[in-house]
Amino acid sequence: MTVTATSVDESDQLKPQAAPASRLAGLVRLVPAAVAALSGVLLYVSFPPRTLWWLALPAFACFGWVLRGRSWKAGLGLGYLFGLGFLLPLLVWTGVEVGPGPWIALVVVEAIFVALVGAAITAVSKLPAWPLWAAALWIAGEAVRARVPFHGFPWGKIAFGQADGVFLPLAAVGGTPVLGFAVVLCGFGLYEIVRLVLESRSTRVVRRSAAAVALLSVAVPVVGAVAARSLVSDKAEDGTTTVAVIQGNVPRAGLEFNAQRRAVLDYHVKETLRLAARVKAGKVAKPDVVLWPENSSDVDPFADAQAYADIDAAAKAIGAPISVGGVVERGGKLYNEQILWDPVKGPTDTYDKRQIQPFGEYLPMRSLLGAINKNWTSMVRQDFSRGTKPGVFTMNGAKIGLVTCYEAAFDWAVRSEVTDGAQLISVPSNNATFDRSEMTYQQLAMSRVRAVEHSRTVTVPVTSGVSAIIMPDGKITQKTGMFVADSLVQKVPLRSSETPATKLGILPEIALVLVAAGGLGWGIGAGVRRRRAGSV
Repeated sequence: MTVTATSVDESDQLKPQAAPASRLAGLVRLVPAAVAALSGVLLYVSFPPRTLWWLALPAFACFGWVLRGRSWKAGLGLGYLFGLGFLLPLLVWTGVEVGPGPWIALVVVEAIFVALVGAAITAVSKLPAWPLWAAALWIAGEAVRARVPFHGFPWGKIAFGQADGVFLPLAAVGGTPVLGFAVVLCGFGLYEIVRLVLESRSTRVVRRSAAAVALLSVAVPVVGAVAARSLVSDKAEDGTTTVAVIQGNVPRAGLEFNAQRRAVLDYHVKETLRLAARVKAGKVAKPDVVLWPENSSDVDPFADAQAYADIDAAAKAIGAPISVGGVVERGGKLYNEQILWDPVKGPTDTYDKRQIQPFGEYLPMRSLLGAINKNWTSMVRQDFSRGTKPGVFTMNGAKIGLVTCYEAAFDWAVRSEVTDGAQLISVPSNNATFDRSEMTYQQLAMSRVRAVEHSRTVTVPVTSGVSAIIMPDGKITQKTGMFVADSLVQKVPLRSSETPATKLGILPEIALVLVAAGGLGWGIGAGVRRRRAGSV
């Protein structure tokens, strides 16, 4: 009896101790998930409007820590959490006027690509030089995300968060894929250095080859970025031109401004006339080129005589050709169009936007969505049609390449203008729908990266701000505030030489995708062999 009583008492004494231990073990198991999500948030914080570009490095270092050595299923889940932590705050602007539904739906889909990359990285994480394979896999994921679904959504490319960073000159070497690869490689390399240091302290063994690879993963991107500075130049190769960027503002923020398209046109006409008066008074230099933003004339000037007359009067007053952002219906089709308006000849050339925005400028699966909810189809009553040719306007001798708003996120859309002869790039945009969100700053950073990538001055005329003039080295020399009427006038260099990135085009991205595929194949094969050996 005594023995039995004693055993029961001992059992009861053990129960309170086992429960806290179990809870602690459960919390420990949640640490990788928490780190993955918080690392994604850290990556978001590295993006504009903040200038904390360097936070991308610890973000990927932490991501490498949670993924290394785990199963592909764990990598899938951890990658998804990383993607949510990054993309949820980054893309919150997509729900500014239409509510959280589209924002969350977009993030849920886009994070799947990050999840797949996470799963793939686990497969290569035990390979020699794993940071190389892992960084290439990230860029391969970006390459896929930039193309599918619905012609892709490249927003959130790592390169677009590096406009203020030391790695920026690498954009001139191989475009956004090489710039992004360098950042991710450096981040994974930092984790590998820390891991090897801790391992050597516990085992007293230094694996020299692994240490050398880890150090090179950090050193090569940094040294490469320093060396690439020689590719960045503001020198005028084809003379200069004086550009005027017009920001007319809108009556108010939000989707409703489209219903006030006449007022938007009037605002841009008035701001151009105000600039013409300042030029006449000798307060500012006379521009050779005048650039209006996207949607500055949602009234079709080819169909509306008053709109035609107003734009023509503005062009004559300023005495320079204007690139006008119009919405034009032609042959029963709707186009988001840039119109070259000569002060003497009137409209002489057009460029139709080629990369149009799904769910904004056209509605995929319209019949299916309409059957689910008719309100969704009412948001985009008529789909815009795509243009088919690059747009390079010759304006007072300068060749201006047009990249309309959303197109700035796509490598091919910008490069095609430069290879077609553009000496200067203009990114006419309309950000009024997104109010004072971070969207305009994210897009501005893209334009800064494009300036360095192709060694061109980039102008950004926006309806409601922030409009800017960017030099070929990526530095902003002038910018406006948001939701104010303003104009920027500046003499800028014209350049015609091509950077390696311009010449190589898609080849660096293809090379990195092949590296990723090779590493993934090697990693999967090595994993299969390990499992077979373990089962023997």
